[in-house]
Amino acid sequence: MRPPGDKSISHRALMLGALAVGETRVSGLLEGEDVLRTANAMRLLGATVKRDESGLWRINGVGVGGFGEPADIIDVGNSGTSARLLSGLLATSGFVSFMTGDASLRRRPMRRVIEPLNQFGAQFLTRDGMRLPMAVIGTNSPVPIRYVTPVPSAQVKSAVLLAGLNTMGETTLVEREATRDHSEIMLAHFGATLRHEQSDEGLAITIVGQPDLVARDIEVPGDPSSAAFAVVAACIASEGEVLVKHVGVNPSRTGLYTTLREMGAAISWRNERLVGGEKVADLVVTSGAKLKGVEVPAARAPSMIDEYPILAVAAAHAQGTTIMRGLAELKVKESDRLAAIAAGLSANGVKVEVGADSLTVHGTGGRIEGGGTVQTHLDHRIAMSFLVMGMGARQPVTVDDIEMVDTSFPGFVALMNGLGARIAPAAS
Repeated sequence: MRPPGDKSISHRALMLGALAVGETRVSGLLEGEDVLRTANAMRLLGATVKRDESGLWRINGVGVGGFGEPADIIDVGNSGTSARLLSGLLATSGFVSFMTGDASLRRRPMRRVIEPLNQFGAQFLTRDGMRLPMAVIGTNSPVPIRYVTPVPSAQVKSAVLLAGLNTMGETTLVEREATRDHSEIMLAHFGATLRHEQSDEGLAITIVGQPDLVARDIEVPGDPSSAAFAVVAACIASEGEVLVKHVGVNPSRTGLYTTLREMGAAISWRNERLVGGEKVADLVVTSGAKLKGVEVPAARAPSMIDEYPILAVAAAHAQGTTIMRGLAELKVKESDRLAAIAAGLSANGVKVEVGADSLTVHGTGGRIEGGGTVQTHLDHRIAMSFLVMGMGARQPVTVDDIEMVDTSFPGFVALMNGLGARIAPAAS
């Protein structure tokens, strides 16, 4: 199988292509609902974004500082990445814009990006709790800032760096714990100047404002978060082998694979290479290995924050107890993922305990009872993870909704069934 394009990289390719001078051509773009929302936002801001008959995306950008006031409300649907990164771009654009999202996203706070972006001189008008819908009053004369992130967040980092693009001078963000660095890699690919320096507070990332970004061709790697579902399905199967091609293996995104190997999974990498500055490889997963429980350190959380739901499924099949720490971020994802994971496991006969920022799963040694119905709370990763869980359970596992799965993984059901899964509508 080849997983769909990396969602994080797809968002950023559209945004930076829209800010570059010339035509950026993107192959392998994830054509899920979240990314399409970003594409439409770029159109509203003045860029030309088209998909040709071959599947290649062509973006004709407006240059840094060239965005224009959108004539309509920017609706980002369920995409938290779009909302947060767009906030950075809009904060230092000198016009007023309005942003909203779906019911799930409107419940999620925007405080963590609003607080640093205010320091550039932007203003935000939001609902109670700093939630969408919101108005962004971009500043005509942004001032560069130095910001130390209180919690690890690649989206906050990216929002600050993107705001710094249209700010005269140097903007610096300091992160105490490393987070995924797709923004830095792609900014450099388009011609921005960045510096990385270690300080007493952490890694300081500085971007020089108002660069001339130049269009670049981009080949989007397969999304490691999407590949994770097939990888874990193969890990819990009794026999067989799955080859997952062209997967992004950026070190800031491979925490799940490190953890699965520690649990005893048979996963190897082949054909490692660089594509547009991003590390890519083919993954081979051989079934039949006996998984064991492990302790996952909090420091690993930034490199696998989206993969904890599917890791919990692997942990439920393992022998012994798995303890995952540093999970407070999961409470403000598409749903309260920590609570949703625990409820789904419990509904299918797996013992689980939730702490303030931890999850403990008592593995069944591959003897999951199943038979339960999982409330997804409109969260695509919860839906896909528990469908995978059903593949190794004694009784089918039912999820209440999969309509939102196309936001990140178009064709998930067909692809998994093609590998041997049996996912079908539940009997009414």
